[in-house]
Amino acid sequence: MADTLTPERRSANMAKIRAKHTKPEMLVRRMVHGMGFRYRLHRKDLPGKPDLVFGPRRKVIFVHGCFWHLHKCRDGRIPASRRDYWEPKLLRNTQRDAQQQAALQAAGWQVLILWECETKDQDALQNRLRDFLQNEK
Repeated sequence: MADTLTPERRSANMAKIRAKHTKPEMLVRRMVHGMGFRYRLHRKDLPGKPDLVFGPRRKVIFVHGCFWHLHKCRDGRIPASRRDYWEPKLLRNTQRDAQQQAALQAAGWQVLILWECETKDQDALQNRLRDFLQNEK
């Protein structure tokens, strides 16, 4: 089992994972900025501290990692090892996401969830961003 990591190495790998300024988020930010839209980052006064906030438009974007938020793609599955640890942790993330999205919508915000795997097709991503940001509803 050459690909099995020691607990210390696994801990070091996990410690490097960031909540903000991830590669998918940075890609979305550069793309949105290049399209001429301006935004604020991680507003603490909004539920979930959305990754991008378009205040006058009342729109927010979250860029979710497929693993951490249990997307339906192949990367969004609960690990087989230590399932008793991972399952409640990841399910709490999805429950929190749903609550935050509902709170934002109740406050009059439109929410777009982008998944890490969706950032690979940049043409489709740009179209989706443009549709969300330019349309009133």
